[in-house]
Amino acid sequence: MDTNLPFSDKPRVVIVGCGFGGLQLAKDLANAPVQVVVVDRNNYHNFQPLLYQVATGALEADSIAYPVRKIFAGQRNFLFRLADVTGVESATNTLHTSVGEIRYDYLVLATGSLTNFFGIESIERNAMQIKSIPNALNLRSFIFQNFEKALLTADAAERQALMNIVVVGGGPTGVEISGSLAEMRKHVLPKDYPELDLGKMQIFLVEAGPALLGPMSPASQADAGRYLHELGVQVQLNTSVKRFEDSKAYYSDTEFIPTENLIWAAGVNGATLPGLPDAVVTRNKRVTVNQWNQVEGLANVFAIGDVANLVTDEMPKGMPMLAPVAQQQASVLAKNLVRLTKGEAPQPFEYTNKGVMAIVARNKAVVDLPKGVHFNGFFGWLTWLFVHLMTLVGFRNKVVAFVDWAFSYFSSDQALRLIIRPFKRRDMRDDQGKRTAEHLTATAEYNPGPPAIQEA
Repeated sequence: MDTNLPFSDKPRVVIVGCGFGGLQLAKDLANAPVQVVVVDRNNYHNFQPLLYQVATGALEADSIAYPVRKIFAGQRNFLFRLADVTGVESATNTLHTSVGEIRYDYLVLATGSLTNFFGIESIERNAMQIKSIPNALNLRSFIFQNFEKALLTADAAERQALMNIVVVGGGPTGVEISGSLAEMRKHVLPKDYPELDLGKMQIFLVEAGPALLGPMSPASQADAGRYLHELGVQVQLNTSVKRFEDSKAYYSDTEFIPTENLIWAAGVNGATLPGLPDAVVTRNKRVTVNQWNQVEGLANVFAIGDVANLVTDEMPKGMPMLAPVAQQQASVLAKNLVRLTKGEAPQPFEYTNKGVMAIVARNKAVVDLPKGVHFNGFFGWLTWLFVHLMTLVGFRNKVVAFVDWAFSYFSSDQALRLIIRPFKRRDMRDDQGKRTAEHLTATAEYNPGPPAIQEA
């Protein structure tokens, strides 16, 4: 029943997912007296904050992905298995996967998040999302395919729907892709489609709340709104898209925006696993954890990152679903796992807010730092570029991204307008019906380690 994991007399730590949290945890356990097994459905780490640039042709997919095995080459206590997780059985310390069962001493859920369609079936069936590299490539192909169709149709209404783009969700993803699409409309599409009247192309950003970038400062919200207005993006606040069908995005029973292109960036759920107690799974599918990132009621199961719901006095709605949170949780948990193997008490997690940022377009970005520090414009844009460039995994990826950004900046062009994988809407359910969180799993030869330490 095992997946040929080697025997070890050390405790086995199984990490489900190699996103920001899982990657950091596995690295931090490099010299720990444990066997580290990472399970993911992809064999690469995906830098999600830049997926929108893949979708709009600013970056190629392989510049934001890096092979997991290459990242950990030389780490002697590291093992990787490619599989889908199908459930967890905490009573027997067993993880069920598409390739068998893996026994664990300590289990860490770093499964990330999935798109939340809020139960709107027509949107789930017809809208595009940006949660994975396949999603981003599909979106890029779909947009350019629709422009090719717009060239061929003699129906003005159909042409308008093919060119219009509606982005739902005014968070960082929605703001960033709206700005990127607006720049593409100004600099790129006129070169490729001179026969089309691109002055008629409309980009809508629809947000259900009263402001864009809800978690950021009022100054950042105002700056982002102003930048989008300058780019010609039509921002509609306090507006919800209720359904999407027949090339119409309805925001009331009778009012709609004609479009074939609806990008859903309005919400996420935690990518929880079957088999966890119902009591620990919250309304938005995040897993309730305590101050040690330990799943409530399960002494040797932990969760970090987007899937973990850690409530504190400062964060009554749980920690924000940000990469720095996942990375900090991972670093603390790595130390705590070593403590647990030694019979020592774990230390509580405390989040250090280092700031948040969002880019809107070239020379237009907003940055919020602790203690109320805010800046924007060109300096904010440089800060955003530097932070994301340094966070990319792999020297090659950093160089490729830098060259692509420099080329785009000085030429006002994007060279990656490729329809590599033609996409049809009937493919949507096959692609989006699969779990997009990065959690794959496998089975292993098991050697029992020391029992988990109960809460002190």
